[in-house]
Amino acid sequence: MRIAVFSTARVPSRTANSIQVLKACQALQDLGHGVRLWLPGPAPGVDWKELASRYGVRGPIAITWCVAWRTLRRYDYALVSLLQARRWKADVYYVWPMQSAALAARLGCPTILELHERPQGRFGPGLFRAFLTGRGARRLLPITAALRDQVAGEYRLPERPGFVQIAPMGVDLERYRDLPEPSESRSRLGWPETFTVGYTGHLYAGRGIDVLLSVAVRRPGDRFVVLGGEPAAVESWRREAAGASAANLEFLGFVPNAELPRYQSACDVLVMPSQRSISGSSGGDIGQVASPMKLFEYLACGRAILASDLPVFREVLTERNAVLLPPDDPGAWDHALSELKANPERRNVLGEQARRDAARYTWEERARRSLEGIDVGRRDD
Repeated sequence: MRIAVFSTARVPSRTANSIQVLKACQALQDLGHGVRLWLPGPAPGVDWKELASRYGVRGPIAITWCVAWRTLRRYDYALVSLLQARRWKADVYYVWPMQSAALAARLGCPTILELHERPQGRFGPGLFRAFLTGRGARRLLPITAALRDQVAGEYRLPERPGFVQIAPMGVDLERYRDLPEPSESRSRLGWPETFTVGYTGHLYAGRGIDVLLSVAVRRPGDRFVVLGGEPAAVESWRREAAGASAANLEFLGFVPNAELPRYQSACDVLVMPSQRSISGSSGGDIGQVASPMKLFEYLACGRAILASDLPVFREVLTERNAVLLPPDDPGAWDHALSELKANPERRNVLGEQARRDAARYTWEERARRSLEGIDVGRRDD
């Protein structure tokens, strides 16, 4: 099939949504489909080699940048990209922007909408309803069951079998195969041979970096490394750590996604101390519906995982593949780390189960399920 993909993610950038868009396109292409991605704005002037390194994809993926005036709120992008995709003779329209979903579905184009949060803003709910009632609407892909339940409670979803399908984030297992043991990875990176706790991802409010700081202060003999975050946030947290005399908590800044496995593999434990309220890249609260990419990367890495015991994380994590803890209790995190540090066998058991469970969440399998049973013919009902 020819699959037209629409996203308003800024590429290149460090946002999780831009990484996920490229990963999804790569997976669709790996299944043998023709893929073209439409993005708003002028072409950024970077070559594919740079994009592949930044995003950890192979490609190349065909990208078309098209007009998008800020004052028009992406409606111009939605119209222009749709017209171009129709001329390209797309069979399926895989979209993130609500404007594109509504327009494509209402015009009868076979449309798949990937949903990461409840429809937002003044027009979001109306656009979502326009998609749901459009004759081209084929599938809704909420990233968690919690998000599905939220929208099902607020909107009348089509009852057609297979219309709603959960699509959690994914991982490229090939990049995590045959990773060295933590000590060997640390040696290759030039890191000290110390029990190491790692966090990767953004530093937005609610990601639990304050909890990690509190735990680091309690455990001066261990090393805590944080990879990711915008420069201003990294500097701010470095000052916080210095003020708390937490020299063992190091903020290393942005690492290209392609490089993450070798850094994650240098950690004995990977942590996700998310709070009940989490700020997303768009500023909204995604704490009840989030599906962080790092969760699946952590699983694939085969390291022991400490994560906040949030209902949405239990859609993927269990007591067999992670240690689940109260999100706002640094003492519990300190105690869990003490137990894991003293018990390498327990760490190995958790890590091996995590690695096995990661096999269910590859990007390619996600793409296959997302397209399964899709009817590309026109709907007249």
